[in-house]
Amino acid sequence: MTALDWLLDSDPAIRWQVMRDLTDAPAEEVAAERARVATEGLGAQLLALQALDGRWGDAAWNRGWDSTMHVLWLLREMGLDPASTEGQHAVGLVRDRVTWQGCGPEECDQNRFFVGEVEPCINGQVAASGAYFGQDVGALIDRVLTEQLPDGGWNCEAPQRSTHSSFNTTICVLEALLEDELATGSRPEVTAARLRGQEYLLERRLFRRRSTGAIIERDRKSGASFARFGFPAWWHYDVLRGLEHLRRAGASPDARAADAIDLVTSKRRADGRWLLDVQHPGRMPIEIDDGEGRPSRWNTLRALRVLRWYERTGS
Repeated sequence: MTALDWLLDSDPAIRWQVMRDLTDAPAEEVAAERARVATEGLGAQLLALQALDGRWGDAAWNRGWDSTMHVLWLLREMGLDPASTEGQHAVGLVRDRVTWQGCGPEECDQNRFFVGEVEPCINGQVAASGAYFGQDVGALIDRVLTEQLPDGGWNCEAPQRSTHSSFNTTICVLEALLEDELATGSRPEVTAARLRGQEYLLERRLFRRRSTGAIIERDRKSGASFARFGFPAWWHYDVLRGLEHLRRAGASPDARAADAIDLVTSKRRADGRWLLDVQHPGRMPIEIDDGEGRPSRWNTLRALRVLRWYERTGS
């Protein structure tokens, strides 16, 4: 079985993206497969776990990674159609019933879910899902715009007056800015901030120190390696996630992305698949892959389409 056949022999959440991004299937066939995410497999399993109060994991956000925010992150990555009846119902419950009470700073307790809280890392993830699912996150986007640091990125310690950006927070905010542009159209200030954030990544060749060019072996906060690919990534940055953002943004990567592309290529196994290098700590609401150290359909899908995008740019 080829890697492509292996990907197609899987869940609708993966299969429809393979059809769109790797096989160039007709749009109507892609749409029909995508529609199954709401009613079959992983997507349907996640939707079925939502409580009547709109929450997953009894919380807007938690450190167990099975909360409302984390499930919406997964549903966005799976490509649940925002226009589907199931998607609109689930997100409507979140919008109308979920607050941040007990999940963040006390001053945010009464905030509706899509209003967010104070950390740009968390707010980026909330805004990305909100924009994707058609919710009004304009105020949240405006907030993170004010928190962009002089080096072009963001840091979750912005409330404590951090002056240097982190890869982790920057990628979370960049994904939010891009989802906002895709959903509502480009605003000059949003596009400009996103491009400055992308430059932050490219100046560091996606995993190197700007000052010395040395590879960043471990993230200062989590100890995770940017060269080990995890899915779901949650708030963690890695090279594959950075490249995926550039691909989705339609960027034309220059030579500064070459090292990152070489890293992705080097991790391809003889059977054409990529492993799940790391499964980040926490309780998964459902299992979506075969486990750490095993071939990963999600990483294989993402790696293949990143390489395809890079090759097609002519870089």
